[in-house]
Amino acid sequence: MDDSVFHRLYDDYHQDVFQFLIYLVKNRHLAEDLMHEVYIRVFKAYDRFEGKSSEKTWLFSIAKNVAIDHFRKMAVRKKHSDEHFDWETQQLTSSERIPEEVASLNEDKILLYKTLDQCTGDQKMVIIMRFFQDLSIAETAEVLGWSEGKVKTTQHRAIKALREKLSSREGGEANAT
Repeated sequence: MDDSVFHRLYDDYHQDVFQFLIYLVKNRHLAEDLMHEVYIRVFKAYDRFEGKSSEKTWLFSIAKNVAIDHFRKMAVRKKHSDEHFDWETQQLTSSERIPEEVASLNEDKILLYKTLDQCTGDQKMVIIMRFFQDLSIAETAEVLGWSEGKVKTTQHRAIKALREKLSSREGGEANAT
C-alpha cells in the first residue's frame, strides 16, 4: 500500500470512522486510540482488499471489529475470565459521559443515543450506522457481514425496543413530577 492511497483513505473517511467510534465508546481519547488501531489494520490489510465492497464500508467493518475487540477485552477484564462475548446479544455499554460530538446533536437524538445503551449490541450498531452515520441498509449489511433482511429486522426490533424504553422513561418522568 503506498502512502498516497493511505492518505486518501484517511482524508476521505477518518471523520466518519472517528464519529462512529465515538458514538460507540463515548470517549474521545479512547476513540482516538481505536482510530489508530483501525488505520494500522487498514495499512496491514489493504493488499487483501479486493474491492468487493466500497472502501467506506470496508473501513467501517474494520472499525466495528476494533470496537468489538475493545468491548470484548473490557468484558473479560470485568469478569476475569475469557467467557464468550457475543456483541450481538450483549450490551455495548460505556460508563463514559456523553462526548461533545454527541452533545451537539438535537435533544431527540441525544435522548435516543442515551437509550441505545439499553439495547443489544447488534441493535446499537445498526441504529448508529443507519441514523447517526447515514449508511444505507445495503452498506450496513456489508459492514456487519449480514443479509439486508437481518439489518431490516434488527433495525425494526431496535426501533420498537427504543420506543418502549423511551415511552416507559417518559411515563416514569411524568410520575416523578
